[in-house]
Amino acid sequence: MKKAMKMRAAWLSVAGLTMLAACGGNDDDGNTENAGAGNDENGDAEVNDGNDDPDDDMAEAEELLDDSTLVIAMGTDMVSWDVHDHGNTSTEAVHVNVFDYMFKRAEGTMEIEPHLVEEYETLEDDLWEFKLREDVYFHNGDQLTAEDVKFTFDRVLGDDSLSEHARFTQLGEIEVIDEFTLQFNTDGPQPTILNRLAQTGAGILPKDYIEENGMDHFLENPVGTGPYEYVEWVRDDRVVLSKYDNYFLGDDFTEWDEVVFRAIPESSTRVGELLTGGAHVVTDIPPNEWPRVDDNEGTRHVTAESNRTMLIIARQTEGSPGSDPRVLEAIEYAIDNEAITEQVMSGSAVPTRTRVLPGNVGANEDLFDTFLYDPDRSRELLAEAGYEDGLELTLQSPQGRYLMDSDIAEVIAGMVSEVGIDLNVEFLEWSQFIEHYQNNTNEDLMLLGLATSLYDAAQALDHYYSDSPLNEGRMDWVNEEFDELFFAAETNMNPEERVEQYHRAQELVAEGRPHIYLHSINMNFGVSDMIDYEPRHDEIYYVNEIRRR
Repeated sequence: MKKAMKMRAAWLSVAGLTMLAACGGNDDDGNTENAGAGNDENGDAEVNDGNDDPDDDMAEAEELLDDSTLVIAMGTDMVSWDVHDHGNTSTEAVHVNVFDYMFKRAEGTMEIEPHLVEEYETLEDDLWEFKLREDVYFHNGDQLTAEDVKFTFDRVLGDDSLSEHARFTQLGEIEVIDEFTLQFNTDGPQPTILNRLAQTGAGILPKDYIEENGMDHFLENPVGTGPYEYVEWVRDDRVVLSKYDNYFLGDDFTEWDEVVFRAIPESSTRVGELLTGGAHVVTDIPPNEWPRVDDNEGTRHVTAESNRTMLIIARQTEGSPGSDPRVLEAIEYAIDNEAITEQVMSGSAVPTRTRVLPGNVGANEDLFDTFLYDPDRSRELLAEAGYEDGLELTLQSPQGRYLMDSDIAEVIAGMVSEVGIDLNVEFLEWSQFIEHYQNNTNEDLMLLGLATSLYDAAQALDHYYSDSPLNEGRMDWVNEEFDELFFAAETNMNPEERVEQYHRAQELVAEGRPHIYLHSINMNFGVSDMIDYEPRHDEIYYVNEIRRR
């Protein structure tokens, strides 16, 4: 049910939001102790203070930005060159320019289309044959063959320590038929196999190069078949790629000779880089920075829907407060998601009680654009659970990775305090945050934004089956009905039945709360008027899709 929004000065002031209108210079990063990472070589970022001549600023920007070099400034650095062991969109956004995939999602439509594959067919419900292009070469000169594809997926299938392992187990056994043909004997019928061959972690690796030099060497000197090849990675500062002259789609596939991905955690610094010519595109621009970008001559604010949901991971391990479902229900009732989306996010978000968003197969739209908010009911539930005198919990939060993430964490702490929950917010740098997430050392609660590259409920829901590596040790939620529905849907070739199964599965997750959902996020970018750029729904930056004006 929806409740009327109630804005309270008490929790607004917790996040400093009451100061935004007066100061206009706050950012979404919370703690700025490490804000210097990713600035220029001296650690200083020149910022337009509004007093300079806009024409002079634009002329300076055009001089600073090399005509052949594209610069993208992100809030976080990539985490690894391992295609199978990062689980991170910021990393994948770099990878897609170095590695190629058997299939990819088309610009604009997001429809799946063959990429490295020339032909394919279904021989049986669980047997697929793929014929590869014969004109594809790795950056070291080796030709791409079926052996490279088999090597790539055998690696992720055979190592359950890799973060992407669970996303590919459905592929089953892979057999090389000839130099450019291979067959996938899947683990039962797989309605999502093409989605999986286009998703995060499906970049094709060079078999001979890795076997000759070792994986450690590859991670320091990555080689792919993509339109760009590796030049350097300065951690927490920049990734530099250069155009691959022998790309199979031709020299005119991309306009840029070089691309630089800069890591700049502080949003105000990212915007400053845009305004003064240090970047063409900057990500995750908070609402208080939108006028600064739009009012500047030569830059604009661009917004678009994403496939990402902000949520709270709720640990339900035996003995933890979250093992009592009444505690998690009380937390959800204490959070006013309408206030967060309208006031904190300035309307750049939609409340949700599912992460299978519209546009994904199996989306339950009854759980979208809705929320629960009832502080009185929250207090009743806490009292029933034995916490009438209050409860202390810890929430881990990133700062600067997602739009307004640290502000959201502080506002939530203020909201739940009104029902008797003392929420200690622990802000972490992204590398530390991801380490806790991947190692299942998360505290009671963890604020996270999750997207899906599969565009099917199968990926959004694979966090929740009982022995999922994404659940076990992290949330520890168990629901037998969910398990039955999830696995039945995963191999169901009847589209209508699959959707019904996924709808019910989402209802169970909403009731069980292994994740307490907040809202879907809109993407907000600052963009130079020197380029044309339409953000992709999947938050990926294919450099060839960013063009000069």
